[in-house]
Parts: sequence; C-alpha cells; structure tokens
Amino acid sequence: MKAVVLGSGGWGTALSQVLWDNGHETYLWSHNAAKAEEMARTRENPLLKGVRLPETLHITADLDCLRGADLVVSAPPSFAVRETAKKMAPYLTDKTVVVSVSKGIERDTNLRLSQVIREESGDICQVVVLSGPSHAEEVGIRLPTGCVSACPDVTAARFVQDAFMNDYFRVYTSGDIVGVELAAALKNVIALSCGVCDGLGYQDNTKALLMTRAMAEITRLGLKMGGAWQTFGGLAGMGDLIVTCTSMHSRNRRAGILIGQGKTPQQAMEEVGAVVEGYFAALSIHQLSAREGVEMPISQCAYEVLYEGKQVREVVRELMTRAKKDELLETAWL
Repeated sequence: MKAVVLGSGGWGTALSQVLWDNGHETYLWSHNAAKAEEMARTRENPLLKGVRLPETLHITADLDCLRGADLVVSAPPSFAVRETAKKMAPYLTDKTVVVSVSKGIERDTNLRLSQVIREESGDICQVVVLSGPSHAEEVGIRLPTGCVSACPDVTAARFVQDAFMNDYFRVYTSGDIVGVELAAALKNVIALSCGVCDGLGYQDNTKALLMTRAMAEITRLGLKMGGAWQTFGGLAGMGDLIVTCTSMHSRNRRAGILIGQGKTPQQAMEEVGAVVEGYFAALSIHQLSAREGVEMPISQCAYEVLYEGKQVREVVRELMTRAKKDELLETAWL
C-alpha cells in the first residue's frame, strides 16, 4: 500500500515511521523544500529528536508523491489544514482514504478538521480521524501507544486500523467521529489550564479536580454537538486528557506553566516555540459553548485569562466559590 503523510512535524514524522514499520511504501511530505532536503540527508527531524528515520522512508517536498496514494495522512497544525487539503484535493480519488490526525477546531469557522478536509476535497473520499493519547516523542521510539480510528463508515475505520496497528501501536475503531474529534480539540485548553496550576504551585488535588470537572463540561458540549458519551471516557477523551495534562511533552501544559509563573500568553507561546493549540481552542470553545447554550465554567475562565487579561488567581477563586452543585446530577452523562 502507498501511504503519504502530509506534514513533517513531530507527529507526522512519527506516524510515517509507524506506516513504514508496517511495510507500506511511505512518503513524508514537507511544505518546506529545504527542510525536506535536510531531513532526507540527515535522516533526522529536529522536532523528533533521537529518532533516526529509515533510509527507505521517502522524504520529499514534491506533491506529486500523492499520485496513486491509497492512504493520505493530514498532519499539519490546525491552522494549515485547509491549505493542505486544497493541495491534496486534485490527487484524491474515490478509492483514497484520508486520515486526519491534527487536533483542533478551525479558527473563524469553528469547523471540525475532518469537515474542513471534506469541504476542500469535494467529499470525494472517506475521511477518518485518528486520535488518542499519543505523544510523538514516545511513538517515535516505539513505546506502547493506543489510538482510536473513527469514521461512520466502519470499513474505512477498519482500513486505517489495519494500516497503523502493530505490536507497539494499538488502534481501536469507533463510529463516533464527532465525539473523537471534539474530545481531541477541547482537551487542549484544559491541558493549558493544568499547566497554569503547576505554574502557580498547585499540586495533585487541584489538578485532579480540574481534569475531572473539565471532562464533565467537555462531555456536555460534545453530547450537544452529536458525540457519544462513551467516547469521552475512552482513549480519545479521558485518555488524551490525562496524557496532555500531565506530560512535559505537552506544549499546551508547558505554555500554561509559564502563564502560571507570570508570563503573558504571548510570551509563553513564544518561549514554547511551537503551536499551542489550547490558546486557539479557548476561543473556539467560548464561541461554541455560547452557540450551543452549554455552560463550561473552566473553559470560560481559561478564555478570560488568555483573551481578556484576567488574573489567574482571580479566576481560581471564582471557580472555587461557585454555587453549590450535586455531582451525580452534574455527571449524569456517566
């Protein structure tokens, strides 16, 4: 099978190695010709340090590598998904399966990223979402990892499962593409918030409280938008939330730590030096929750800190002194 990964960040690079390990003819495409040439020469990606790429993994900046591809993996940052989809569209056929592995919501439109790909591809082929608790740094060194292949078309979901699954990369299938995609996008702002807790010096109790209550509000919005409640307790939901909130691999958490230590959001993102999806997710959640009429107090407080300049300790006090609630009523989705 011919597989092409569009996007040479750490995640795209790690997934290209998974596909290569599984015996597929694999191409890793970069929009930057100089970067592609350097990676091909050194067999290394600075964004995935310590991983030497196989000599027969094709690294290129030529979009013609898409010709005849059976599987196309869309792996750019969320802000570049539409542009990348436009580039791939002329090469797609009704036999191609596109796998969206980016996590986020498109700015301005608030569309899920698979919806963006469908818009630009003319809905000519199946689009599957692959998501879960899966840091590129660990997949790159072949540590055991689990993900979910989500698509309403079970044949397409299983096709992607078969393409990626091996003895260190386990893939489950799901028909809930909406829930899987929303869970992936919405947890980024919570990971950033957990980082803020670390930066403030708060410890395990606080982060457990934050993560649990955040999952309740993420689930409320996900259900309202058509997701299945089981998804939010699974790998794509709670699993991804745990790994993103607790790992130093997480750019969102690192940015949050800096904000908790007193940096502005802009200073924090500059210091992290890579895309911090949680910053943009906070705006999307603010807009989506208002549109859907769903109360999301933690996400709203994150929005106020990131976009309105509110003081972190002030929003913590507001959250801790909210009106009393009954947890069983609040978590009826369980």
